[in-house]
Amino acid sequence: MIQYPGFDPIAIAFGPVKVHWYGIMYLVGFAAAWWLGRQRALRAGSTWKPVDVDDFIFFAMLGVILGGRLGYVLFYGLRYWAEDPLYLLKIWEGGMSFHGGLVGVLVAIAIFAVRRGRRVADVFDFAAPVPGIGLLAGRIGNFINGELWGKPTDVPWGFVVDGEVRHATQLYEAVLEGLLLFAVLWWFTSRPRPRLAPSGLFLTLYGAARILVEFWRVPDAHVGYLAGGWLTMGMVLSSPMLAAGVVLLVLAYRRDEPSGNYVATRPGGAAPPAVASPRSGAR
Repeated sequence: MIQYPGFDPIAIAFGPVKVHWYGIMYLVGFAAAWWLGRQRALRAGSTWKPVDVDDFIFFAMLGVILGGRLGYVLFYGLRYWAEDPLYLLKIWEGGMSFHGGLVGVLVAIAIFAVRRGRRVADVFDFAAPVPGIGLLAGRIGNFINGELWGKPTDVPWGFVVDGEVRHATQLYEAVLEGLLLFAVLWWFTSRPRPRLAPSGLFLTLYGAARILVEFWRVPDAHVGYLAGGWLTMGMVLSSPMLAAGVVLLVLAYRRDEPSGNYVATRPGGAAPPAVASPRSGAR
């Protein structure tokens, strides 16, 4: 068994100003996504430019923060919001939802795609491999905060928390939803894939990983199990993701449409004489 160290969630304090580790992890995630996106934009044949990635990340950040907070309140904190109308704005008290953040990001980058004259599906595919490191960092932030623990266990890698050994489901999620998800998608998108295949794989892998870990994770006390002493809100929200991911993968390979994230090529690999810039309105 491993004794949980009991980390201080505050990394730095300047008088009344406190910088939390969880906030730092968000910055790490955004920085990693920005750097990875730029690396992909610099690849030969990419229709993206590094400056496009800068704007893309700005839209994505807004989607994550606004969607993540609103999603948490709607999915997990309606009771608190009913008691305090300002609860939605009190981000410093914690409470962010991945599923809400995902919806927020999808809306934000769809707006980005329309403004830049890109196909929304292509921008979703470009985004698919870049959030993995951020998901990893976010779960490490949960671990530092000492939240989202799993069920009691007797496995040797369990952590002793308040005198009880528990599954460190934050770290399970960090590995599955973060590191493994990133590694598979980064490899998968290292060459052109059919349109919507990267998006489908992201949804499939994340949905499957989250549902799996939910069997060991303890739900929020104010939400509890939804049915049968095992069904959690995380499972309910992740199941449509898993189903949609599988459907998108099947459709992507049946249609086999080329991705707009790469310069189109003629048979034999020769590039056409001219390729419309994404900024020109080509769809």
